[in-house]
Amino acid sequence: MEWRDEGIILGLRKHGETSVIAEVMTHAHGRHLGIVRGGRSKRLQPVLQPGNSVDLVWRARLDEHLGQYQVEVLNARAGRLMESAIGVHGVQAMAALLRLLPERDSHPRLHDAFAVILDSLDTPEQAGALYVRFELAVLEDLGFGLDLSACAATGVRTELIYVSPKSGRAVSAAAGAPWAERMLALPQFLTDRDCPCTNAEVLGQAFRLTGYFLDRHVFEARGIEPPISRESFCTAALRAMPPADPVLPETELMK
Repeated sequence: MEWRDEGIILGLRKHGETSVIAEVMTHAHGRHLGIVRGGRSKRLQPVLQPGNSVDLVWRARLDEHLGQYQVEVLNARAGRLMESAIGVHGVQAMAALLRLLPERDSHPRLHDAFAVILDSLDTPEQAGALYVRFELAVLEDLGFGLDLSACAATGVRTELIYVSPKSGRAVSAAAGAPWAERMLALPQFLTDRDCPCTNAEVLGQAFRLTGYFLDRHVFEARGIEPPISRESFCTAALRAMPPADPVLPETELMK
């Protein structure tokens, strides 16, 4: 068995004296593991860093075997990612989300989005908003996608400012007013691509929205704790955004 693909390094673990097992999010073959012979060498260590895009050739006698990777670097972005807290925690948080997917289950859209966001993590005003959209995409691919296109109660497509915590569907200002305290806020930038995420308060609302449904449908359902890297990324991203008036403490922005 043999195939060639493009992938992004998620993580490594030691294998024997000189090799590693590389965990890679590939474009066509999903999250896939393979042995890299000599992966701990001075030549390959810089290549096999989380966040780097690589060209892969995978070989194994049978499809179900772990197999071996031959690896060449395509985009060595790991060094740049390590220069900021947003970069370090961002790649870790997205890798943790991708590990929620079944191994070897193809998700090309998530691979491509992962690459785009990694290349934008050094732009603080974009990083948090892109990451939230990535979480929405992961929820969708896991079967728990939110419907933010129209009001769940009336069907209107305007003034969508809430999300129902029960249904995961958008609710308009008028329809949601009687239950406003129970609703989750829906930041406008998640429904309008032309609307930027302008401040920490809006971004905090978005983190709370996706965090609520990840907790409900994924982490609690599987009996696992949310990754610490998500909290660390959210904190770093919020610090990089201008505050709204009145200024809220960081610990309150995601509540």
